[in-house]
Amino acid sequence: MPILAEQILNTCVGLFDTFLAGRISAAATSAIGLAAYVDWLASMMLMLVGTGTTALVSRHKGAGDVAEANHFMNQSLILGVGLGFCVMILGLTLAPWFARYCNMTGEAFDITVTFLRIDSIGYVFASLTYVGCASLRGVGDMRTPMLIFATINVVNAVVSSSLVYGWGPFPLLGVNGIVCGTVTARLVGTLLTLSILAAGRSGLKLSLHQLPIAWARTWRILRIGLPAGADGAIMWSGHFLFLAIISRLAADPLGQAYFAAHIVAVRVESFSYLPAMAWAAATASMIGQALGAGDHARARRIGHEAVFQCGLLVSVIATGFVLGAPWIFRVMSADPLVREVGVTPLRFLGLLQPFLMASIVYVGGLRGAGDTRFPLVMTFVGTILIRLPLGYFFGIVLNGGLLGAWAGMFGDNIWRGCAAATRFIRGKWVHTVV
Repeated sequence: MPILAEQILNTCVGLFDTFLAGRISAAATSAIGLAAYVDWLASMMLMLVGTGTTALVSRHKGAGDVAEANHFMNQSLILGVGLGFCVMILGLTLAPWFARYCNMTGEAFDITVTFLRIDSIGYVFASLTYVGCASLRGVGDMRTPMLIFATINVVNAVVSSSLVYGWGPFPLLGVNGIVCGTVTARLVGTLLTLSILAAGRSGLKLSLHQLPIAWARTWRILRIGLPAGADGAIMWSGHFLFLAIISRLAADPLGQAYFAAHIVAVRVESFSYLPAMAWAAATASMIGQALGAGDHARARRIGHEAVFQCGLLVSVIATGFVLGAPWIFRVMSADPLVREVGVTPLRFLGLLQPFLMASIVYVGGLRGAGDTRFPLVMTFVGTILIRLPLGYFFGIVLNGGLLGAWAGMFGDNIWRGCAAATRFIRGKWVHTVV
């Protein structure tokens, strides 16, 4: 539950940014949406470190070796900040390409490029927060990351709103105020994370003499994390190509309405997606500790219980998508055309949430055990061989609009849910060596 609260608070940063952009223009909403996909790429790359960190910290915690868990935490911080700088440079350099690739021109192009470049600065801060929280979850501390992201959420809401509208002493920055508030919030979150680790909370302590790279430990982190990072890169690339399909469904203004409706729906879907991520994170930590203690049966029970619990919650949320789609779009967009084209696809999306939930939670369990190679294969098949071909065929070839393009997403979700469940039930992952 603390991870669920953390995930919702983290998502509220992006959702609030989308809300502010929706009050400005469809072009601003599209810019925010593309930035969300680029942010997702950054988080997928940081998974390279975070997944290995959680698996190793939890495994050593379960074995009673807290000192070794602490060594891995410190090593992960250095890896994370280095990766954060690399992602920042990529974001600064590729911002125009991202905008052109998504068929953006004029005002939307200018807004998007500026937004992405400012947002890229925050990746270094986000990397430290992400890795630090992954370490805390590995030792079973779920509440501290929740408090960190609660602080980030409050700072983002206050600073972004103040800069968008020029409240009080803040300058009037319009859409750029949204991203400046986000970067400020990420900086605050990083300072808070480092302060907590420096204080030695939950047995993990920031230690300067443990920060220099120790290649043996670094390789163990990367051996687990590289497949997860590749998994994330494939998933993101596929989703970005899928976004390009969405951007080419029709000429403007209908095409821009499709794009904006897609962004709103994906943002709203996070209220179903993130509970699954929360249970996946808890599952990864608990399975890692159970395997560290040598209790394979308990590790298996944890995964099934997590899917059962999260499935109940996600079913309720998905029902809200189906029944409340018109109200959701009235709140999230002032554009009547966006509302018109978005309601029906969101309802269908709600029906497929149980498959998405099962795939996320079971994969979280596999990663907690260090089994990161199968999810990589699963992602490749679902994204490259199912999502993109079906999305292009039904959306563009058959001119099926947003719902037609989403047929690819629906097929991908069904495949992932079935494949992940089958892998977990077979149980070979309990013998994974980390």
